[in-house]
Amino acid sequence: MLQRTDLTRISAVALLTTVVAASAFAQKFSPENLGPSIPTPEPVVERMLSLAHIKAGDVVYDLGSGDGRIVIEAAQKYGAHAVGVEVVPDLCRKAEARIKSLGLEDRASIVEGNVFRVDLSPATVVTLYFMTSSNERLRPNLEQYLKPGTRVISNQFPIKGWKPVTVEHVRAGMDYTIYVYEIGREK
Repeated sequence: MLQRTDLTRISAVALLTTVVAASAFAQKFSPENLGPSIPTPEPVVERMLSLAHIKAGDVVYDLGSGDGRIVIEAAQKYGAHAVGVEVVPDLCRKAEARIKSLGLEDRASIVEGNVFRVDLSPATVVTLYFMTSSNERLRPNLEQYLKPGTRVISNQFPIKGWKPVTVEHVRAGMDYTIYVYEIGREK
């Protein structure tokens, strides 16, 4: 049977563990980081880019680009100029190395930085995989800087207040929902 001192120690350890975990969680989701780094499965990447109707002259910005898979696919398969924006330095280095190894430096690049501080005005397509609350924070920037006709493709989470042009479900280990918006037609 547990003694009162044992229960006190267990409670103290549990409290300390919770505080440490909460602190680590808060660092991951600082204002600089809009969500966890969860790679988009390849079938979902392919469908997102297909739904964006990308052409060779398009400029694709992938916000929260992680390992660069969307950037690489847009440049490699569609011939678009693709820019990834990523806040995690290690992911930027890995994506840049892969871009270089594939010889895509002329069409693909990674910007290490905060998506709120990057000029999005050249974009004709924007892809993202952030939580709904992060999309909500990002929405004013998208509305201010993107030109009419720019396609915004969101994996899994909608952009509140916008009406999607298309919503498609994709099965890739689990069910994913892809929301396609077009600036000028989002309301």
